[in-house]
Amino acid sequence: MLELTNVWKSFNGQDVLRGVDLAVSQGEFVSFIGHSGCGKSTLLNVVGGLLEADGGEVSLDGRAITGPGPDRAMVFQNYSLLPRLSLLANVREAARAARPERKAAVNDEVVERYLTAVGLWEHRNKRPAQVSGGMQQRTAVARAFAVGPRLLLLDEPFGALDALTRARLQQQLIELWQHESETETVLMVTHGIDEAILLADRIVVMANPPSPSVLDVIPVDLPRPRDRTSVIDEPAFRMVQERLMALLTAEEPAAA
Repeated sequence: MLELTNVWKSFNGQDVLRGVDLAVSQGEFVSFIGHSGCGKSTLLNVVGGLLEADGGEVSLDGRAITGPGPDRAMVFQNYSLLPRLSLLANVREAARAARPERKAAVNDEVVERYLTAVGLWEHRNKRPAQVSGGMQQRTAVARAFAVGPRLLLLDEPFGALDALTRARLQQQLIELWQHESETETVLMVTHGIDEAILLADRIVVMANPPSPSVLDVIPVDLPRPRDRTSVIDEPAFRMVQERLMALLTAEEPAAA
């Protein structure tokens, strides 16, 4: 579905993405993990069409990605909601803009379905400043799914949330992806080892410069659905956890 071939990206003379080769199949959930500055978010922005690669090729369904499109939606860490609009309007206007071919009644039905799925329908007329950070991020997740993308891009979407809210949103995300949406494939940037293992089918470990960007790609051989209270005791979970710890420890940047 998604193919990256020898992708390079530089900023101010520094190579941030260095020869990325990766193929993602339809229906996969792929997590990216690595230290700050290794290029995780840059890679996600290139796939989203928000940044242009300096070299290499990025294609979705065989077509080159040259900019943003409704086949991809992104959820950022900082929520990115329009403060003057209600939660309902934030989701509705994004869905209208991305899917102008939908009839208004169909669009309204889609918006209601996803706000209900994340538990926010009764709060739909509140503005972002009137709700918690967790509720704002749930709105951002609902907005992304309401667009109906084939590929969902998540840039540390739960990084600013407390542990309980993060756990609830992780579960809602998986349920939406598997049961409620048209979205087939998910790419997620995270700093959390356990989060990556809990959610992903494969984990891409990214290296610090000047090494090639992709250090390793680790499959997560755990059946779905995954119960967070029991999966941590699975041998496969611990094996991936130990492998990630070893790789990330070896990649630890030197102290200044």
